[in-house]
Amino acid sequence: MRRLFVPGERIGGGLARLTAPDLHYLRQVLRLQPGATLEVFDGQGGIFDARLEGGDALVLGARREAPPPLACVHLAFALARGERCDLLVQKATELGVARLVPFEAARSVVRLGGARGAERARRWQRIAVEAARQSGRGDVPTVDAPGPLEAALASCPGSFRKLLFYEGGGEPVASAVDRSAPGHLAVIGPEGGLAPEEVEICLRAGARLVTLGPRVLRFETAGMVAAALLQHLLGDLGQDL
Repeated sequence: MRRLFVPGERIGGGLARLTAPDLHYLRQVLRLQPGATLEVFDGQGGIFDARLEGGDALVLGARREAPPPLACVHLAFALARGERCDLLVQKATELGVARLVPFEAARSVVRLGGARGAERARRWQRIAVEAARQSGRGDVPTVDAPGPLEAALASCPGSFRKLLFYEGGGEPVASAVDRSAPGHLAVIGPEGGLAPEEVEICLRAGARLVTLGPRVLRFETAGMVAAALLQHLLGDLGQDL
C-alpha cells in the first residue's frame, strides 16, 4: 500500500491538505493519476483511506486507529560520527521505539549545540517519518534535540524502568525488564563507552546495568539490538503479551 504522512493539523473536513513536496512525491515520484488510492497516516495513530483528486488535497475516508504498540520503549543514545545516528533513528523507528533522545557524552566525538543540534534533530525527525511510512506505523516517534546525559535520563516519566546497556557488564536484559512498568528507557553510550562518572549519573538516576553479552558491538548495532530485545521481551515484536 502506498502511504503518505500528513500531520493532523493539515487534516480536517474529510480532506488532507497537501504541500508542494507532497504533490511532487505523489505525482512525479509515484506518478499517481487522479482517482488513485493510497493510505494516509497522521503520526498520532490515525490512518485514513485516501483518494487523489486534481487539486491540492486528498479526499479521506473515516479515521481508524492503528493497532497501538504493546510496549513503550524510549531510546537515549550518545552522539556518534558519520551517519551512525541516522541509521539508528531509522531502524529504531522501524522497530517501534516511541521516543529517541540523543545526548552528548564525555567521549562523544561529535558536538551539536544550539542551532546545529536543532537542525540535526529536524533531520532525524524526517528520517523517523520516512521510516514510519515504510514500516506501516500509524504514529511517528518524537526525536529530541541533543542535550546532556542528565536531561536524557529525565526525559521519561519517573515510573519508567531505566536500563543502561553497559559494556562493562551487568545483569541479563530479560531479568531487568519489568512488564508492569509503563515504559522502559534504554541508554546507549558512545563508541568509547560512557565515562565512569557518567555511569554513576545513570545509577543515581535509578538505571540498572544490563549486558548484551561478551561481544563488543558497534554503537549503532548495540542500539538496534537493545531496542529489538526490549520490544520482544515486552511483547511488541515476535510474540504476544
